Amino acid sequence: MKKTELTNNALIVLNRRYLKKDKKGNVIETPEEMFRRVAENIASADRLYAPSSNIKKTTDDFYEMMASLVFLPNSPALMNAGRELQQLAACFVLPVEDSLKSIFEAVKNTAIIHQTGGGTGFSFSHLRPKNDIVSTTSGIASGPLSFMRVFNMATEVIKQGGARRGANMGVLRVDHPDIIEFIDAKTISHELTNFNLSVGITDDFMNCVEIDSEYDLINPRNGEKTGKLKAKDVFERIVQSAWKNGEPGVLFLDCINRDNPTPHLGEMESTNPCGEQPLLPYEACNLGSINLIKMVKSVGSRQSAASSQYEIDWNKLKNTVYKAVHFLDNVIDVTAYPLPQIEKMSKGNRKIGLGVMGFADLLIMLSISYNSEEALKIAEEIIKFIRERAEEKSNELAKERGAYPNSEFQIPNSEFQRRNATLITIAPTGTLSIIAGCSSGIEPLYAISYIRRALEDVKLLQINPLFIEIAKTRGFYNKELIKELQNGLNLTSTKGIPDDVRRLFVTSFDISPEWHVKMQAVFQKYADNAVSKTINFPPDAEISDVRNAFLLAHKLGCKGLTIYRSGTRENQVLICRDIHYC
Repeated sequence: MKKTELTNNALIVLNRRYLKKDKKGNVIETPEEMFRRVAENIASADRLYAPSSNIKKTTDDFYEMMASLVFLPNSPALMNAGRELQQLAACFVLPVEDSLKSIFEAVKNTAIIHQTGGGTGFSFSHLRPKNDIVSTTSGIASGPLSFMRVFNMATEVIKQGGARRGANMGVLRVDHPDIIEFIDAKTISHELTNFNLSVGITDDFMNCVEIDSEYDLINPRNGEKTGKLKAKDVFERIVQSAWKNGEPGVLFLDCINRDNPTPHLGEMESTNPCGEQPLLPYEACNLGSINLIKMVKSVGSRQSAASSQYEIDWNKLKNTVYKAVHFLDNVIDVTAYPLPQIEKMSKGNRKIGLGVMGFADLLIMLSISYNSEEALKIAEEIIKFIRERAEEKSNELAKERGAYPNSEFQIPNSEFQRRNATLITIAPTGTLSIIAGCSSGIEPLYAISYIRRALEDVKLLQINPLFIEIAKTRGFYNKELIKELQNGLNLTSTKGIPDDVRRLFVTSFDISPEWHVKMQAVFQKYADNAVSKTINFPPDAEISDVRNAFLLAHKLGCKGLTIYRSGTRENQVLICRDIHYC
């Protein structure tokens, strides 16, 4: 078996979360054995469509792709494939209707999903507002926030698959009568700790913000208007709360549903916990990401990021996309779904989410600054290419295996059939990027060196390996630099670093909100699902920076946006070590 080159941090994460253990908690599986286990399990789906398939070749292809860290599927697939649990999807959305029966059915289903390693999203917009009437009991309703606390507590006591804590997305429409209470919910730091919150925003609301007018609040129980609020005041409240502690984020519901491939099945009202996967009620989606730093070839004299010129290996990228789409489509068939409703929807729509990681590292290898027009150009070339190749492979699979059952356009022998209702998702790849040894998703570098809370009780020191390589090649690597890297390197004040290197290793705090949003919008243009992208602001960011980012995201067609100002939460996942910022 091919030996996988893994960093110490990757081995820590794999040993703690992914590799098989015996009853005493001892690891009994190597990373290579994990990748082989997953490859064999996913390749076995080919037999469902062609009993004489060359399963060994498919297994070898899938294994090579993962063991080389070229492509990795979402965490539940790595953890559970070929094991008793066999729940391989990462993203779920559950319905919450306006009855106690529906609410507590959703609580039960949430616990089941979290136990198998999935994350859940909900829209609470159908629940009647606080103090509304309850005709069956002659009482008054307690409102969406009270029931969200029930979900939060249930999540607190369920450990996902013994490997990670449950995560939820809670969405409330901006025209719900309880919207102000929802916006303010996270100002109490201990409230709803297992939820990410997003306001579901409509185009009508944004138009009202633009013209500075009022808008109607609607009781979901009967559709009646219950009052009015000034749109600009509500928008400003969202902005200020996000500036204060990073929540709520925003979801642009009309933009999301313009790309809904199955509108005949309903509207999409929520996403998974990180916001990159809008889904219908009871839908699930499995994700996977291509490591872009593996998609380059040297055109220089030495194999070094500092001394060689690199270019994208488009042929390798094409072949990787083809294999990844095949892999993800197979996942749908071998997954043991936690609920029969989820299995029906997942196999009916066959949604997959292929994305990328290592984008910031790729730009460095190509000698391109993240906050530049050239970076936007290469981003569009890459994601457009991936989208087109994914469509080609999905079309090929549709001809071999049939279009997704819920498609309205199932035409025998048609050139336009598709196997999967959706294809492209840009996920955050937080833990996967540690395993792959690359930058996360499409995010810029958070810092040259920083601490990542990847595990509940373990902090990992991350130092960008490309910076080390270039420092050695360019001759400014020394003991003093090592010390600064360990204590928190500030490129602005550190002496001896060439100006072109400073420009190349631009970090999240150095990039204006406009460039963050522009980059997200480029990827969104070709992602039929959505894009996980967080604008990481320095502590001294202004409220106006947040406001402008939200406005620009809507203008450029993003499906949502999350911001976070460093230092505004106690348990921050990424901790920069530069006292200039922290």
